[in-house]
Amino acid sequence: QVHLVESGGGLVQAGGSLRLSCAASGIDFRIAVMRWYRQAPGKQRELVAIFVGSGSTNYADSVKGRFNISRDSAKNTVYLQMNSLEPEDTAVYYCNAIIILSGMNYWGQGTQVTVSS
Repeated sequence: QVHLVESGGGLVQAGGSLRLSCAASGIDFRIAVMRWYRQAPGKQRELVAIFVGSGSTNYADSVKGRFNISRDSAKNTVYLQMNSLEPEDTAVYYCNAIIILSGMNYWGQGTQVTVSS
């Protein structure tokens, strides 16, 4: 059974940093695409960052140069390091996993990030 549990959200001032964690169980990272999404109030959920099993990454234009996605296979955890945070980054952040071979899609419960100006 696959479980994704996010943590690390909170309240931070603009310009500050947070590191989100996604603890994953039941997933082989080598055959999974791990993603971070976010959803702000009244807006659609948007893709923030991707970590492919091979190690390649990609980012939304709005966070390039400020956010970094990484993976610790030994801890079965994916991270999202967020620097130079802006009020526009305020959202609930969700961890997502897609198993490449099966297409099965899994979501965490989300963690709130609030950036004050």
